[in-house]
Amino acid sequence: MIHINTKTFFDKLQLIVENKELIKLQLTGKREKSSDLKKIIVTAVEIKKGYCLNFVYRHNTKDITKNFDISEGIELIEKAMANEFYNAELFAKTENVNLIILPNEKAQLKSSQPTLQAPTTFTHDKVKDRLIEPFENIYLRELGITNANWEIRREMSDKYKQINKYIELLAPYLTELTVTDSLHFADMGSGKGYLTFALYDYLSNNLKLNTHATGVEFREDLVWTCNSIARQAGFENLIFVKGTIEKTELEKIDILIALHACDTATDDAIFRGIQSDAELIVCAPCCHKQIRKAFNVTNELSNVTKFGILKERQAEIITDTIRAMILEAHGYKTNVFEFIPLEHTPKNVMIVGKKVRNASPDKQGILKNIAAIKQVFGIEKHYLETLLGI
Repeated sequence: MIHINTKTFFDKLQLIVENKELIKLQLTGKREKSSDLKKIIVTAVEIKKGYCLNFVYRHNTKDITKNFDISEGIELIEKAMANEFYNAELFAKTENVNLIILPNEKAQLKSSQPTLQAPTTFTHDKVKDRLIEPFENIYLRELGITNANWEIRREMSDKYKQINKYIELLAPYLTELTVTDSLHFADMGSGKGYLTFALYDYLSNNLKLNTHATGVEFREDLVWTCNSIARQAGFENLIFVKGTIEKTELEKIDILIALHACDTATDDAIFRGIQSDAELIVCAPCCHKQIRKAFNVTNELSNVTKFGILKERQAEIITDTIRAMILEAHGYKTNVFEFIPLEHTPKNVMIVGKKVRNASPDKQGILKNIAAIKQVFGIEKHYLETLLGI
């Protein structure tokens, strides 16, 4: 039976949404404490198909965003309040309304004066601050992203967006760094240096950190070009060297970057980061061949690896799952998420490990869980385990 206060709340919500007076709705106070879903945030947006409700499902390690039409959206809110959350905070142009479901399923309803300012429009695409500015940014010009007038070249607009998205994703981690006196980062496989320059720029000029950086690249012509651009840009503490992930000697690594390192090269990079006690390890894996070849599934899951494309995708999932778990076993708080492809590739998973000082991870428990995964898929050894001597 629906409590009268609950019905009143949803009647108000329906009216507020229909009158385009909704500013924000938050569902909090999860009923199931073990649930990974922390809250739901609902706002109104205007997209091509019309006026809709935008849902942000906020989990512990990721946000999922979806749009729903009005009737479906309100129905989902009702279900969420019935099954997942105790509290609903409604912010509208005319009033604030708070619905609280008590443990006995009775409901309390409170109304107060509005506290949030209404948006001027309901557009879905918000203009974001650019973390990397193009004006008088020499490296962007020399890399061909801007022209002589510091305007983004049309054919390089995607690359410029990718650079900003990359910095945007890392910014929350970078602002929490404990190293402040002399920060060293290494970009393994830096290529043409787009992201290496951008990260050095952000750390040095935005965060005002005393930054030293090394781009490691095997192609000598790219090393020479990037060093030339670094000098022109006045980036005195940014150098590029010819070398490989495994063999390049680096005095100190606080941040290790390895984007699109092929197959076990990603494991080489993670190993270097762990061995260096790096505060931040950022990888975008590519070409998961080692585990794909190691599969020897003889149980009920054999059909999962029966077809080539499905076997490949499963190998990607298992490989990166074990990488993330190994990082956790070594004291890193690890996040795995999608990001914009940096080289027009579908390989767009990023693994970020942030070192938690004085952490006491259940290393043996994590390794036991890894062993169970390997047993299911008939895997003898993950290459990263070999490097670490696990």
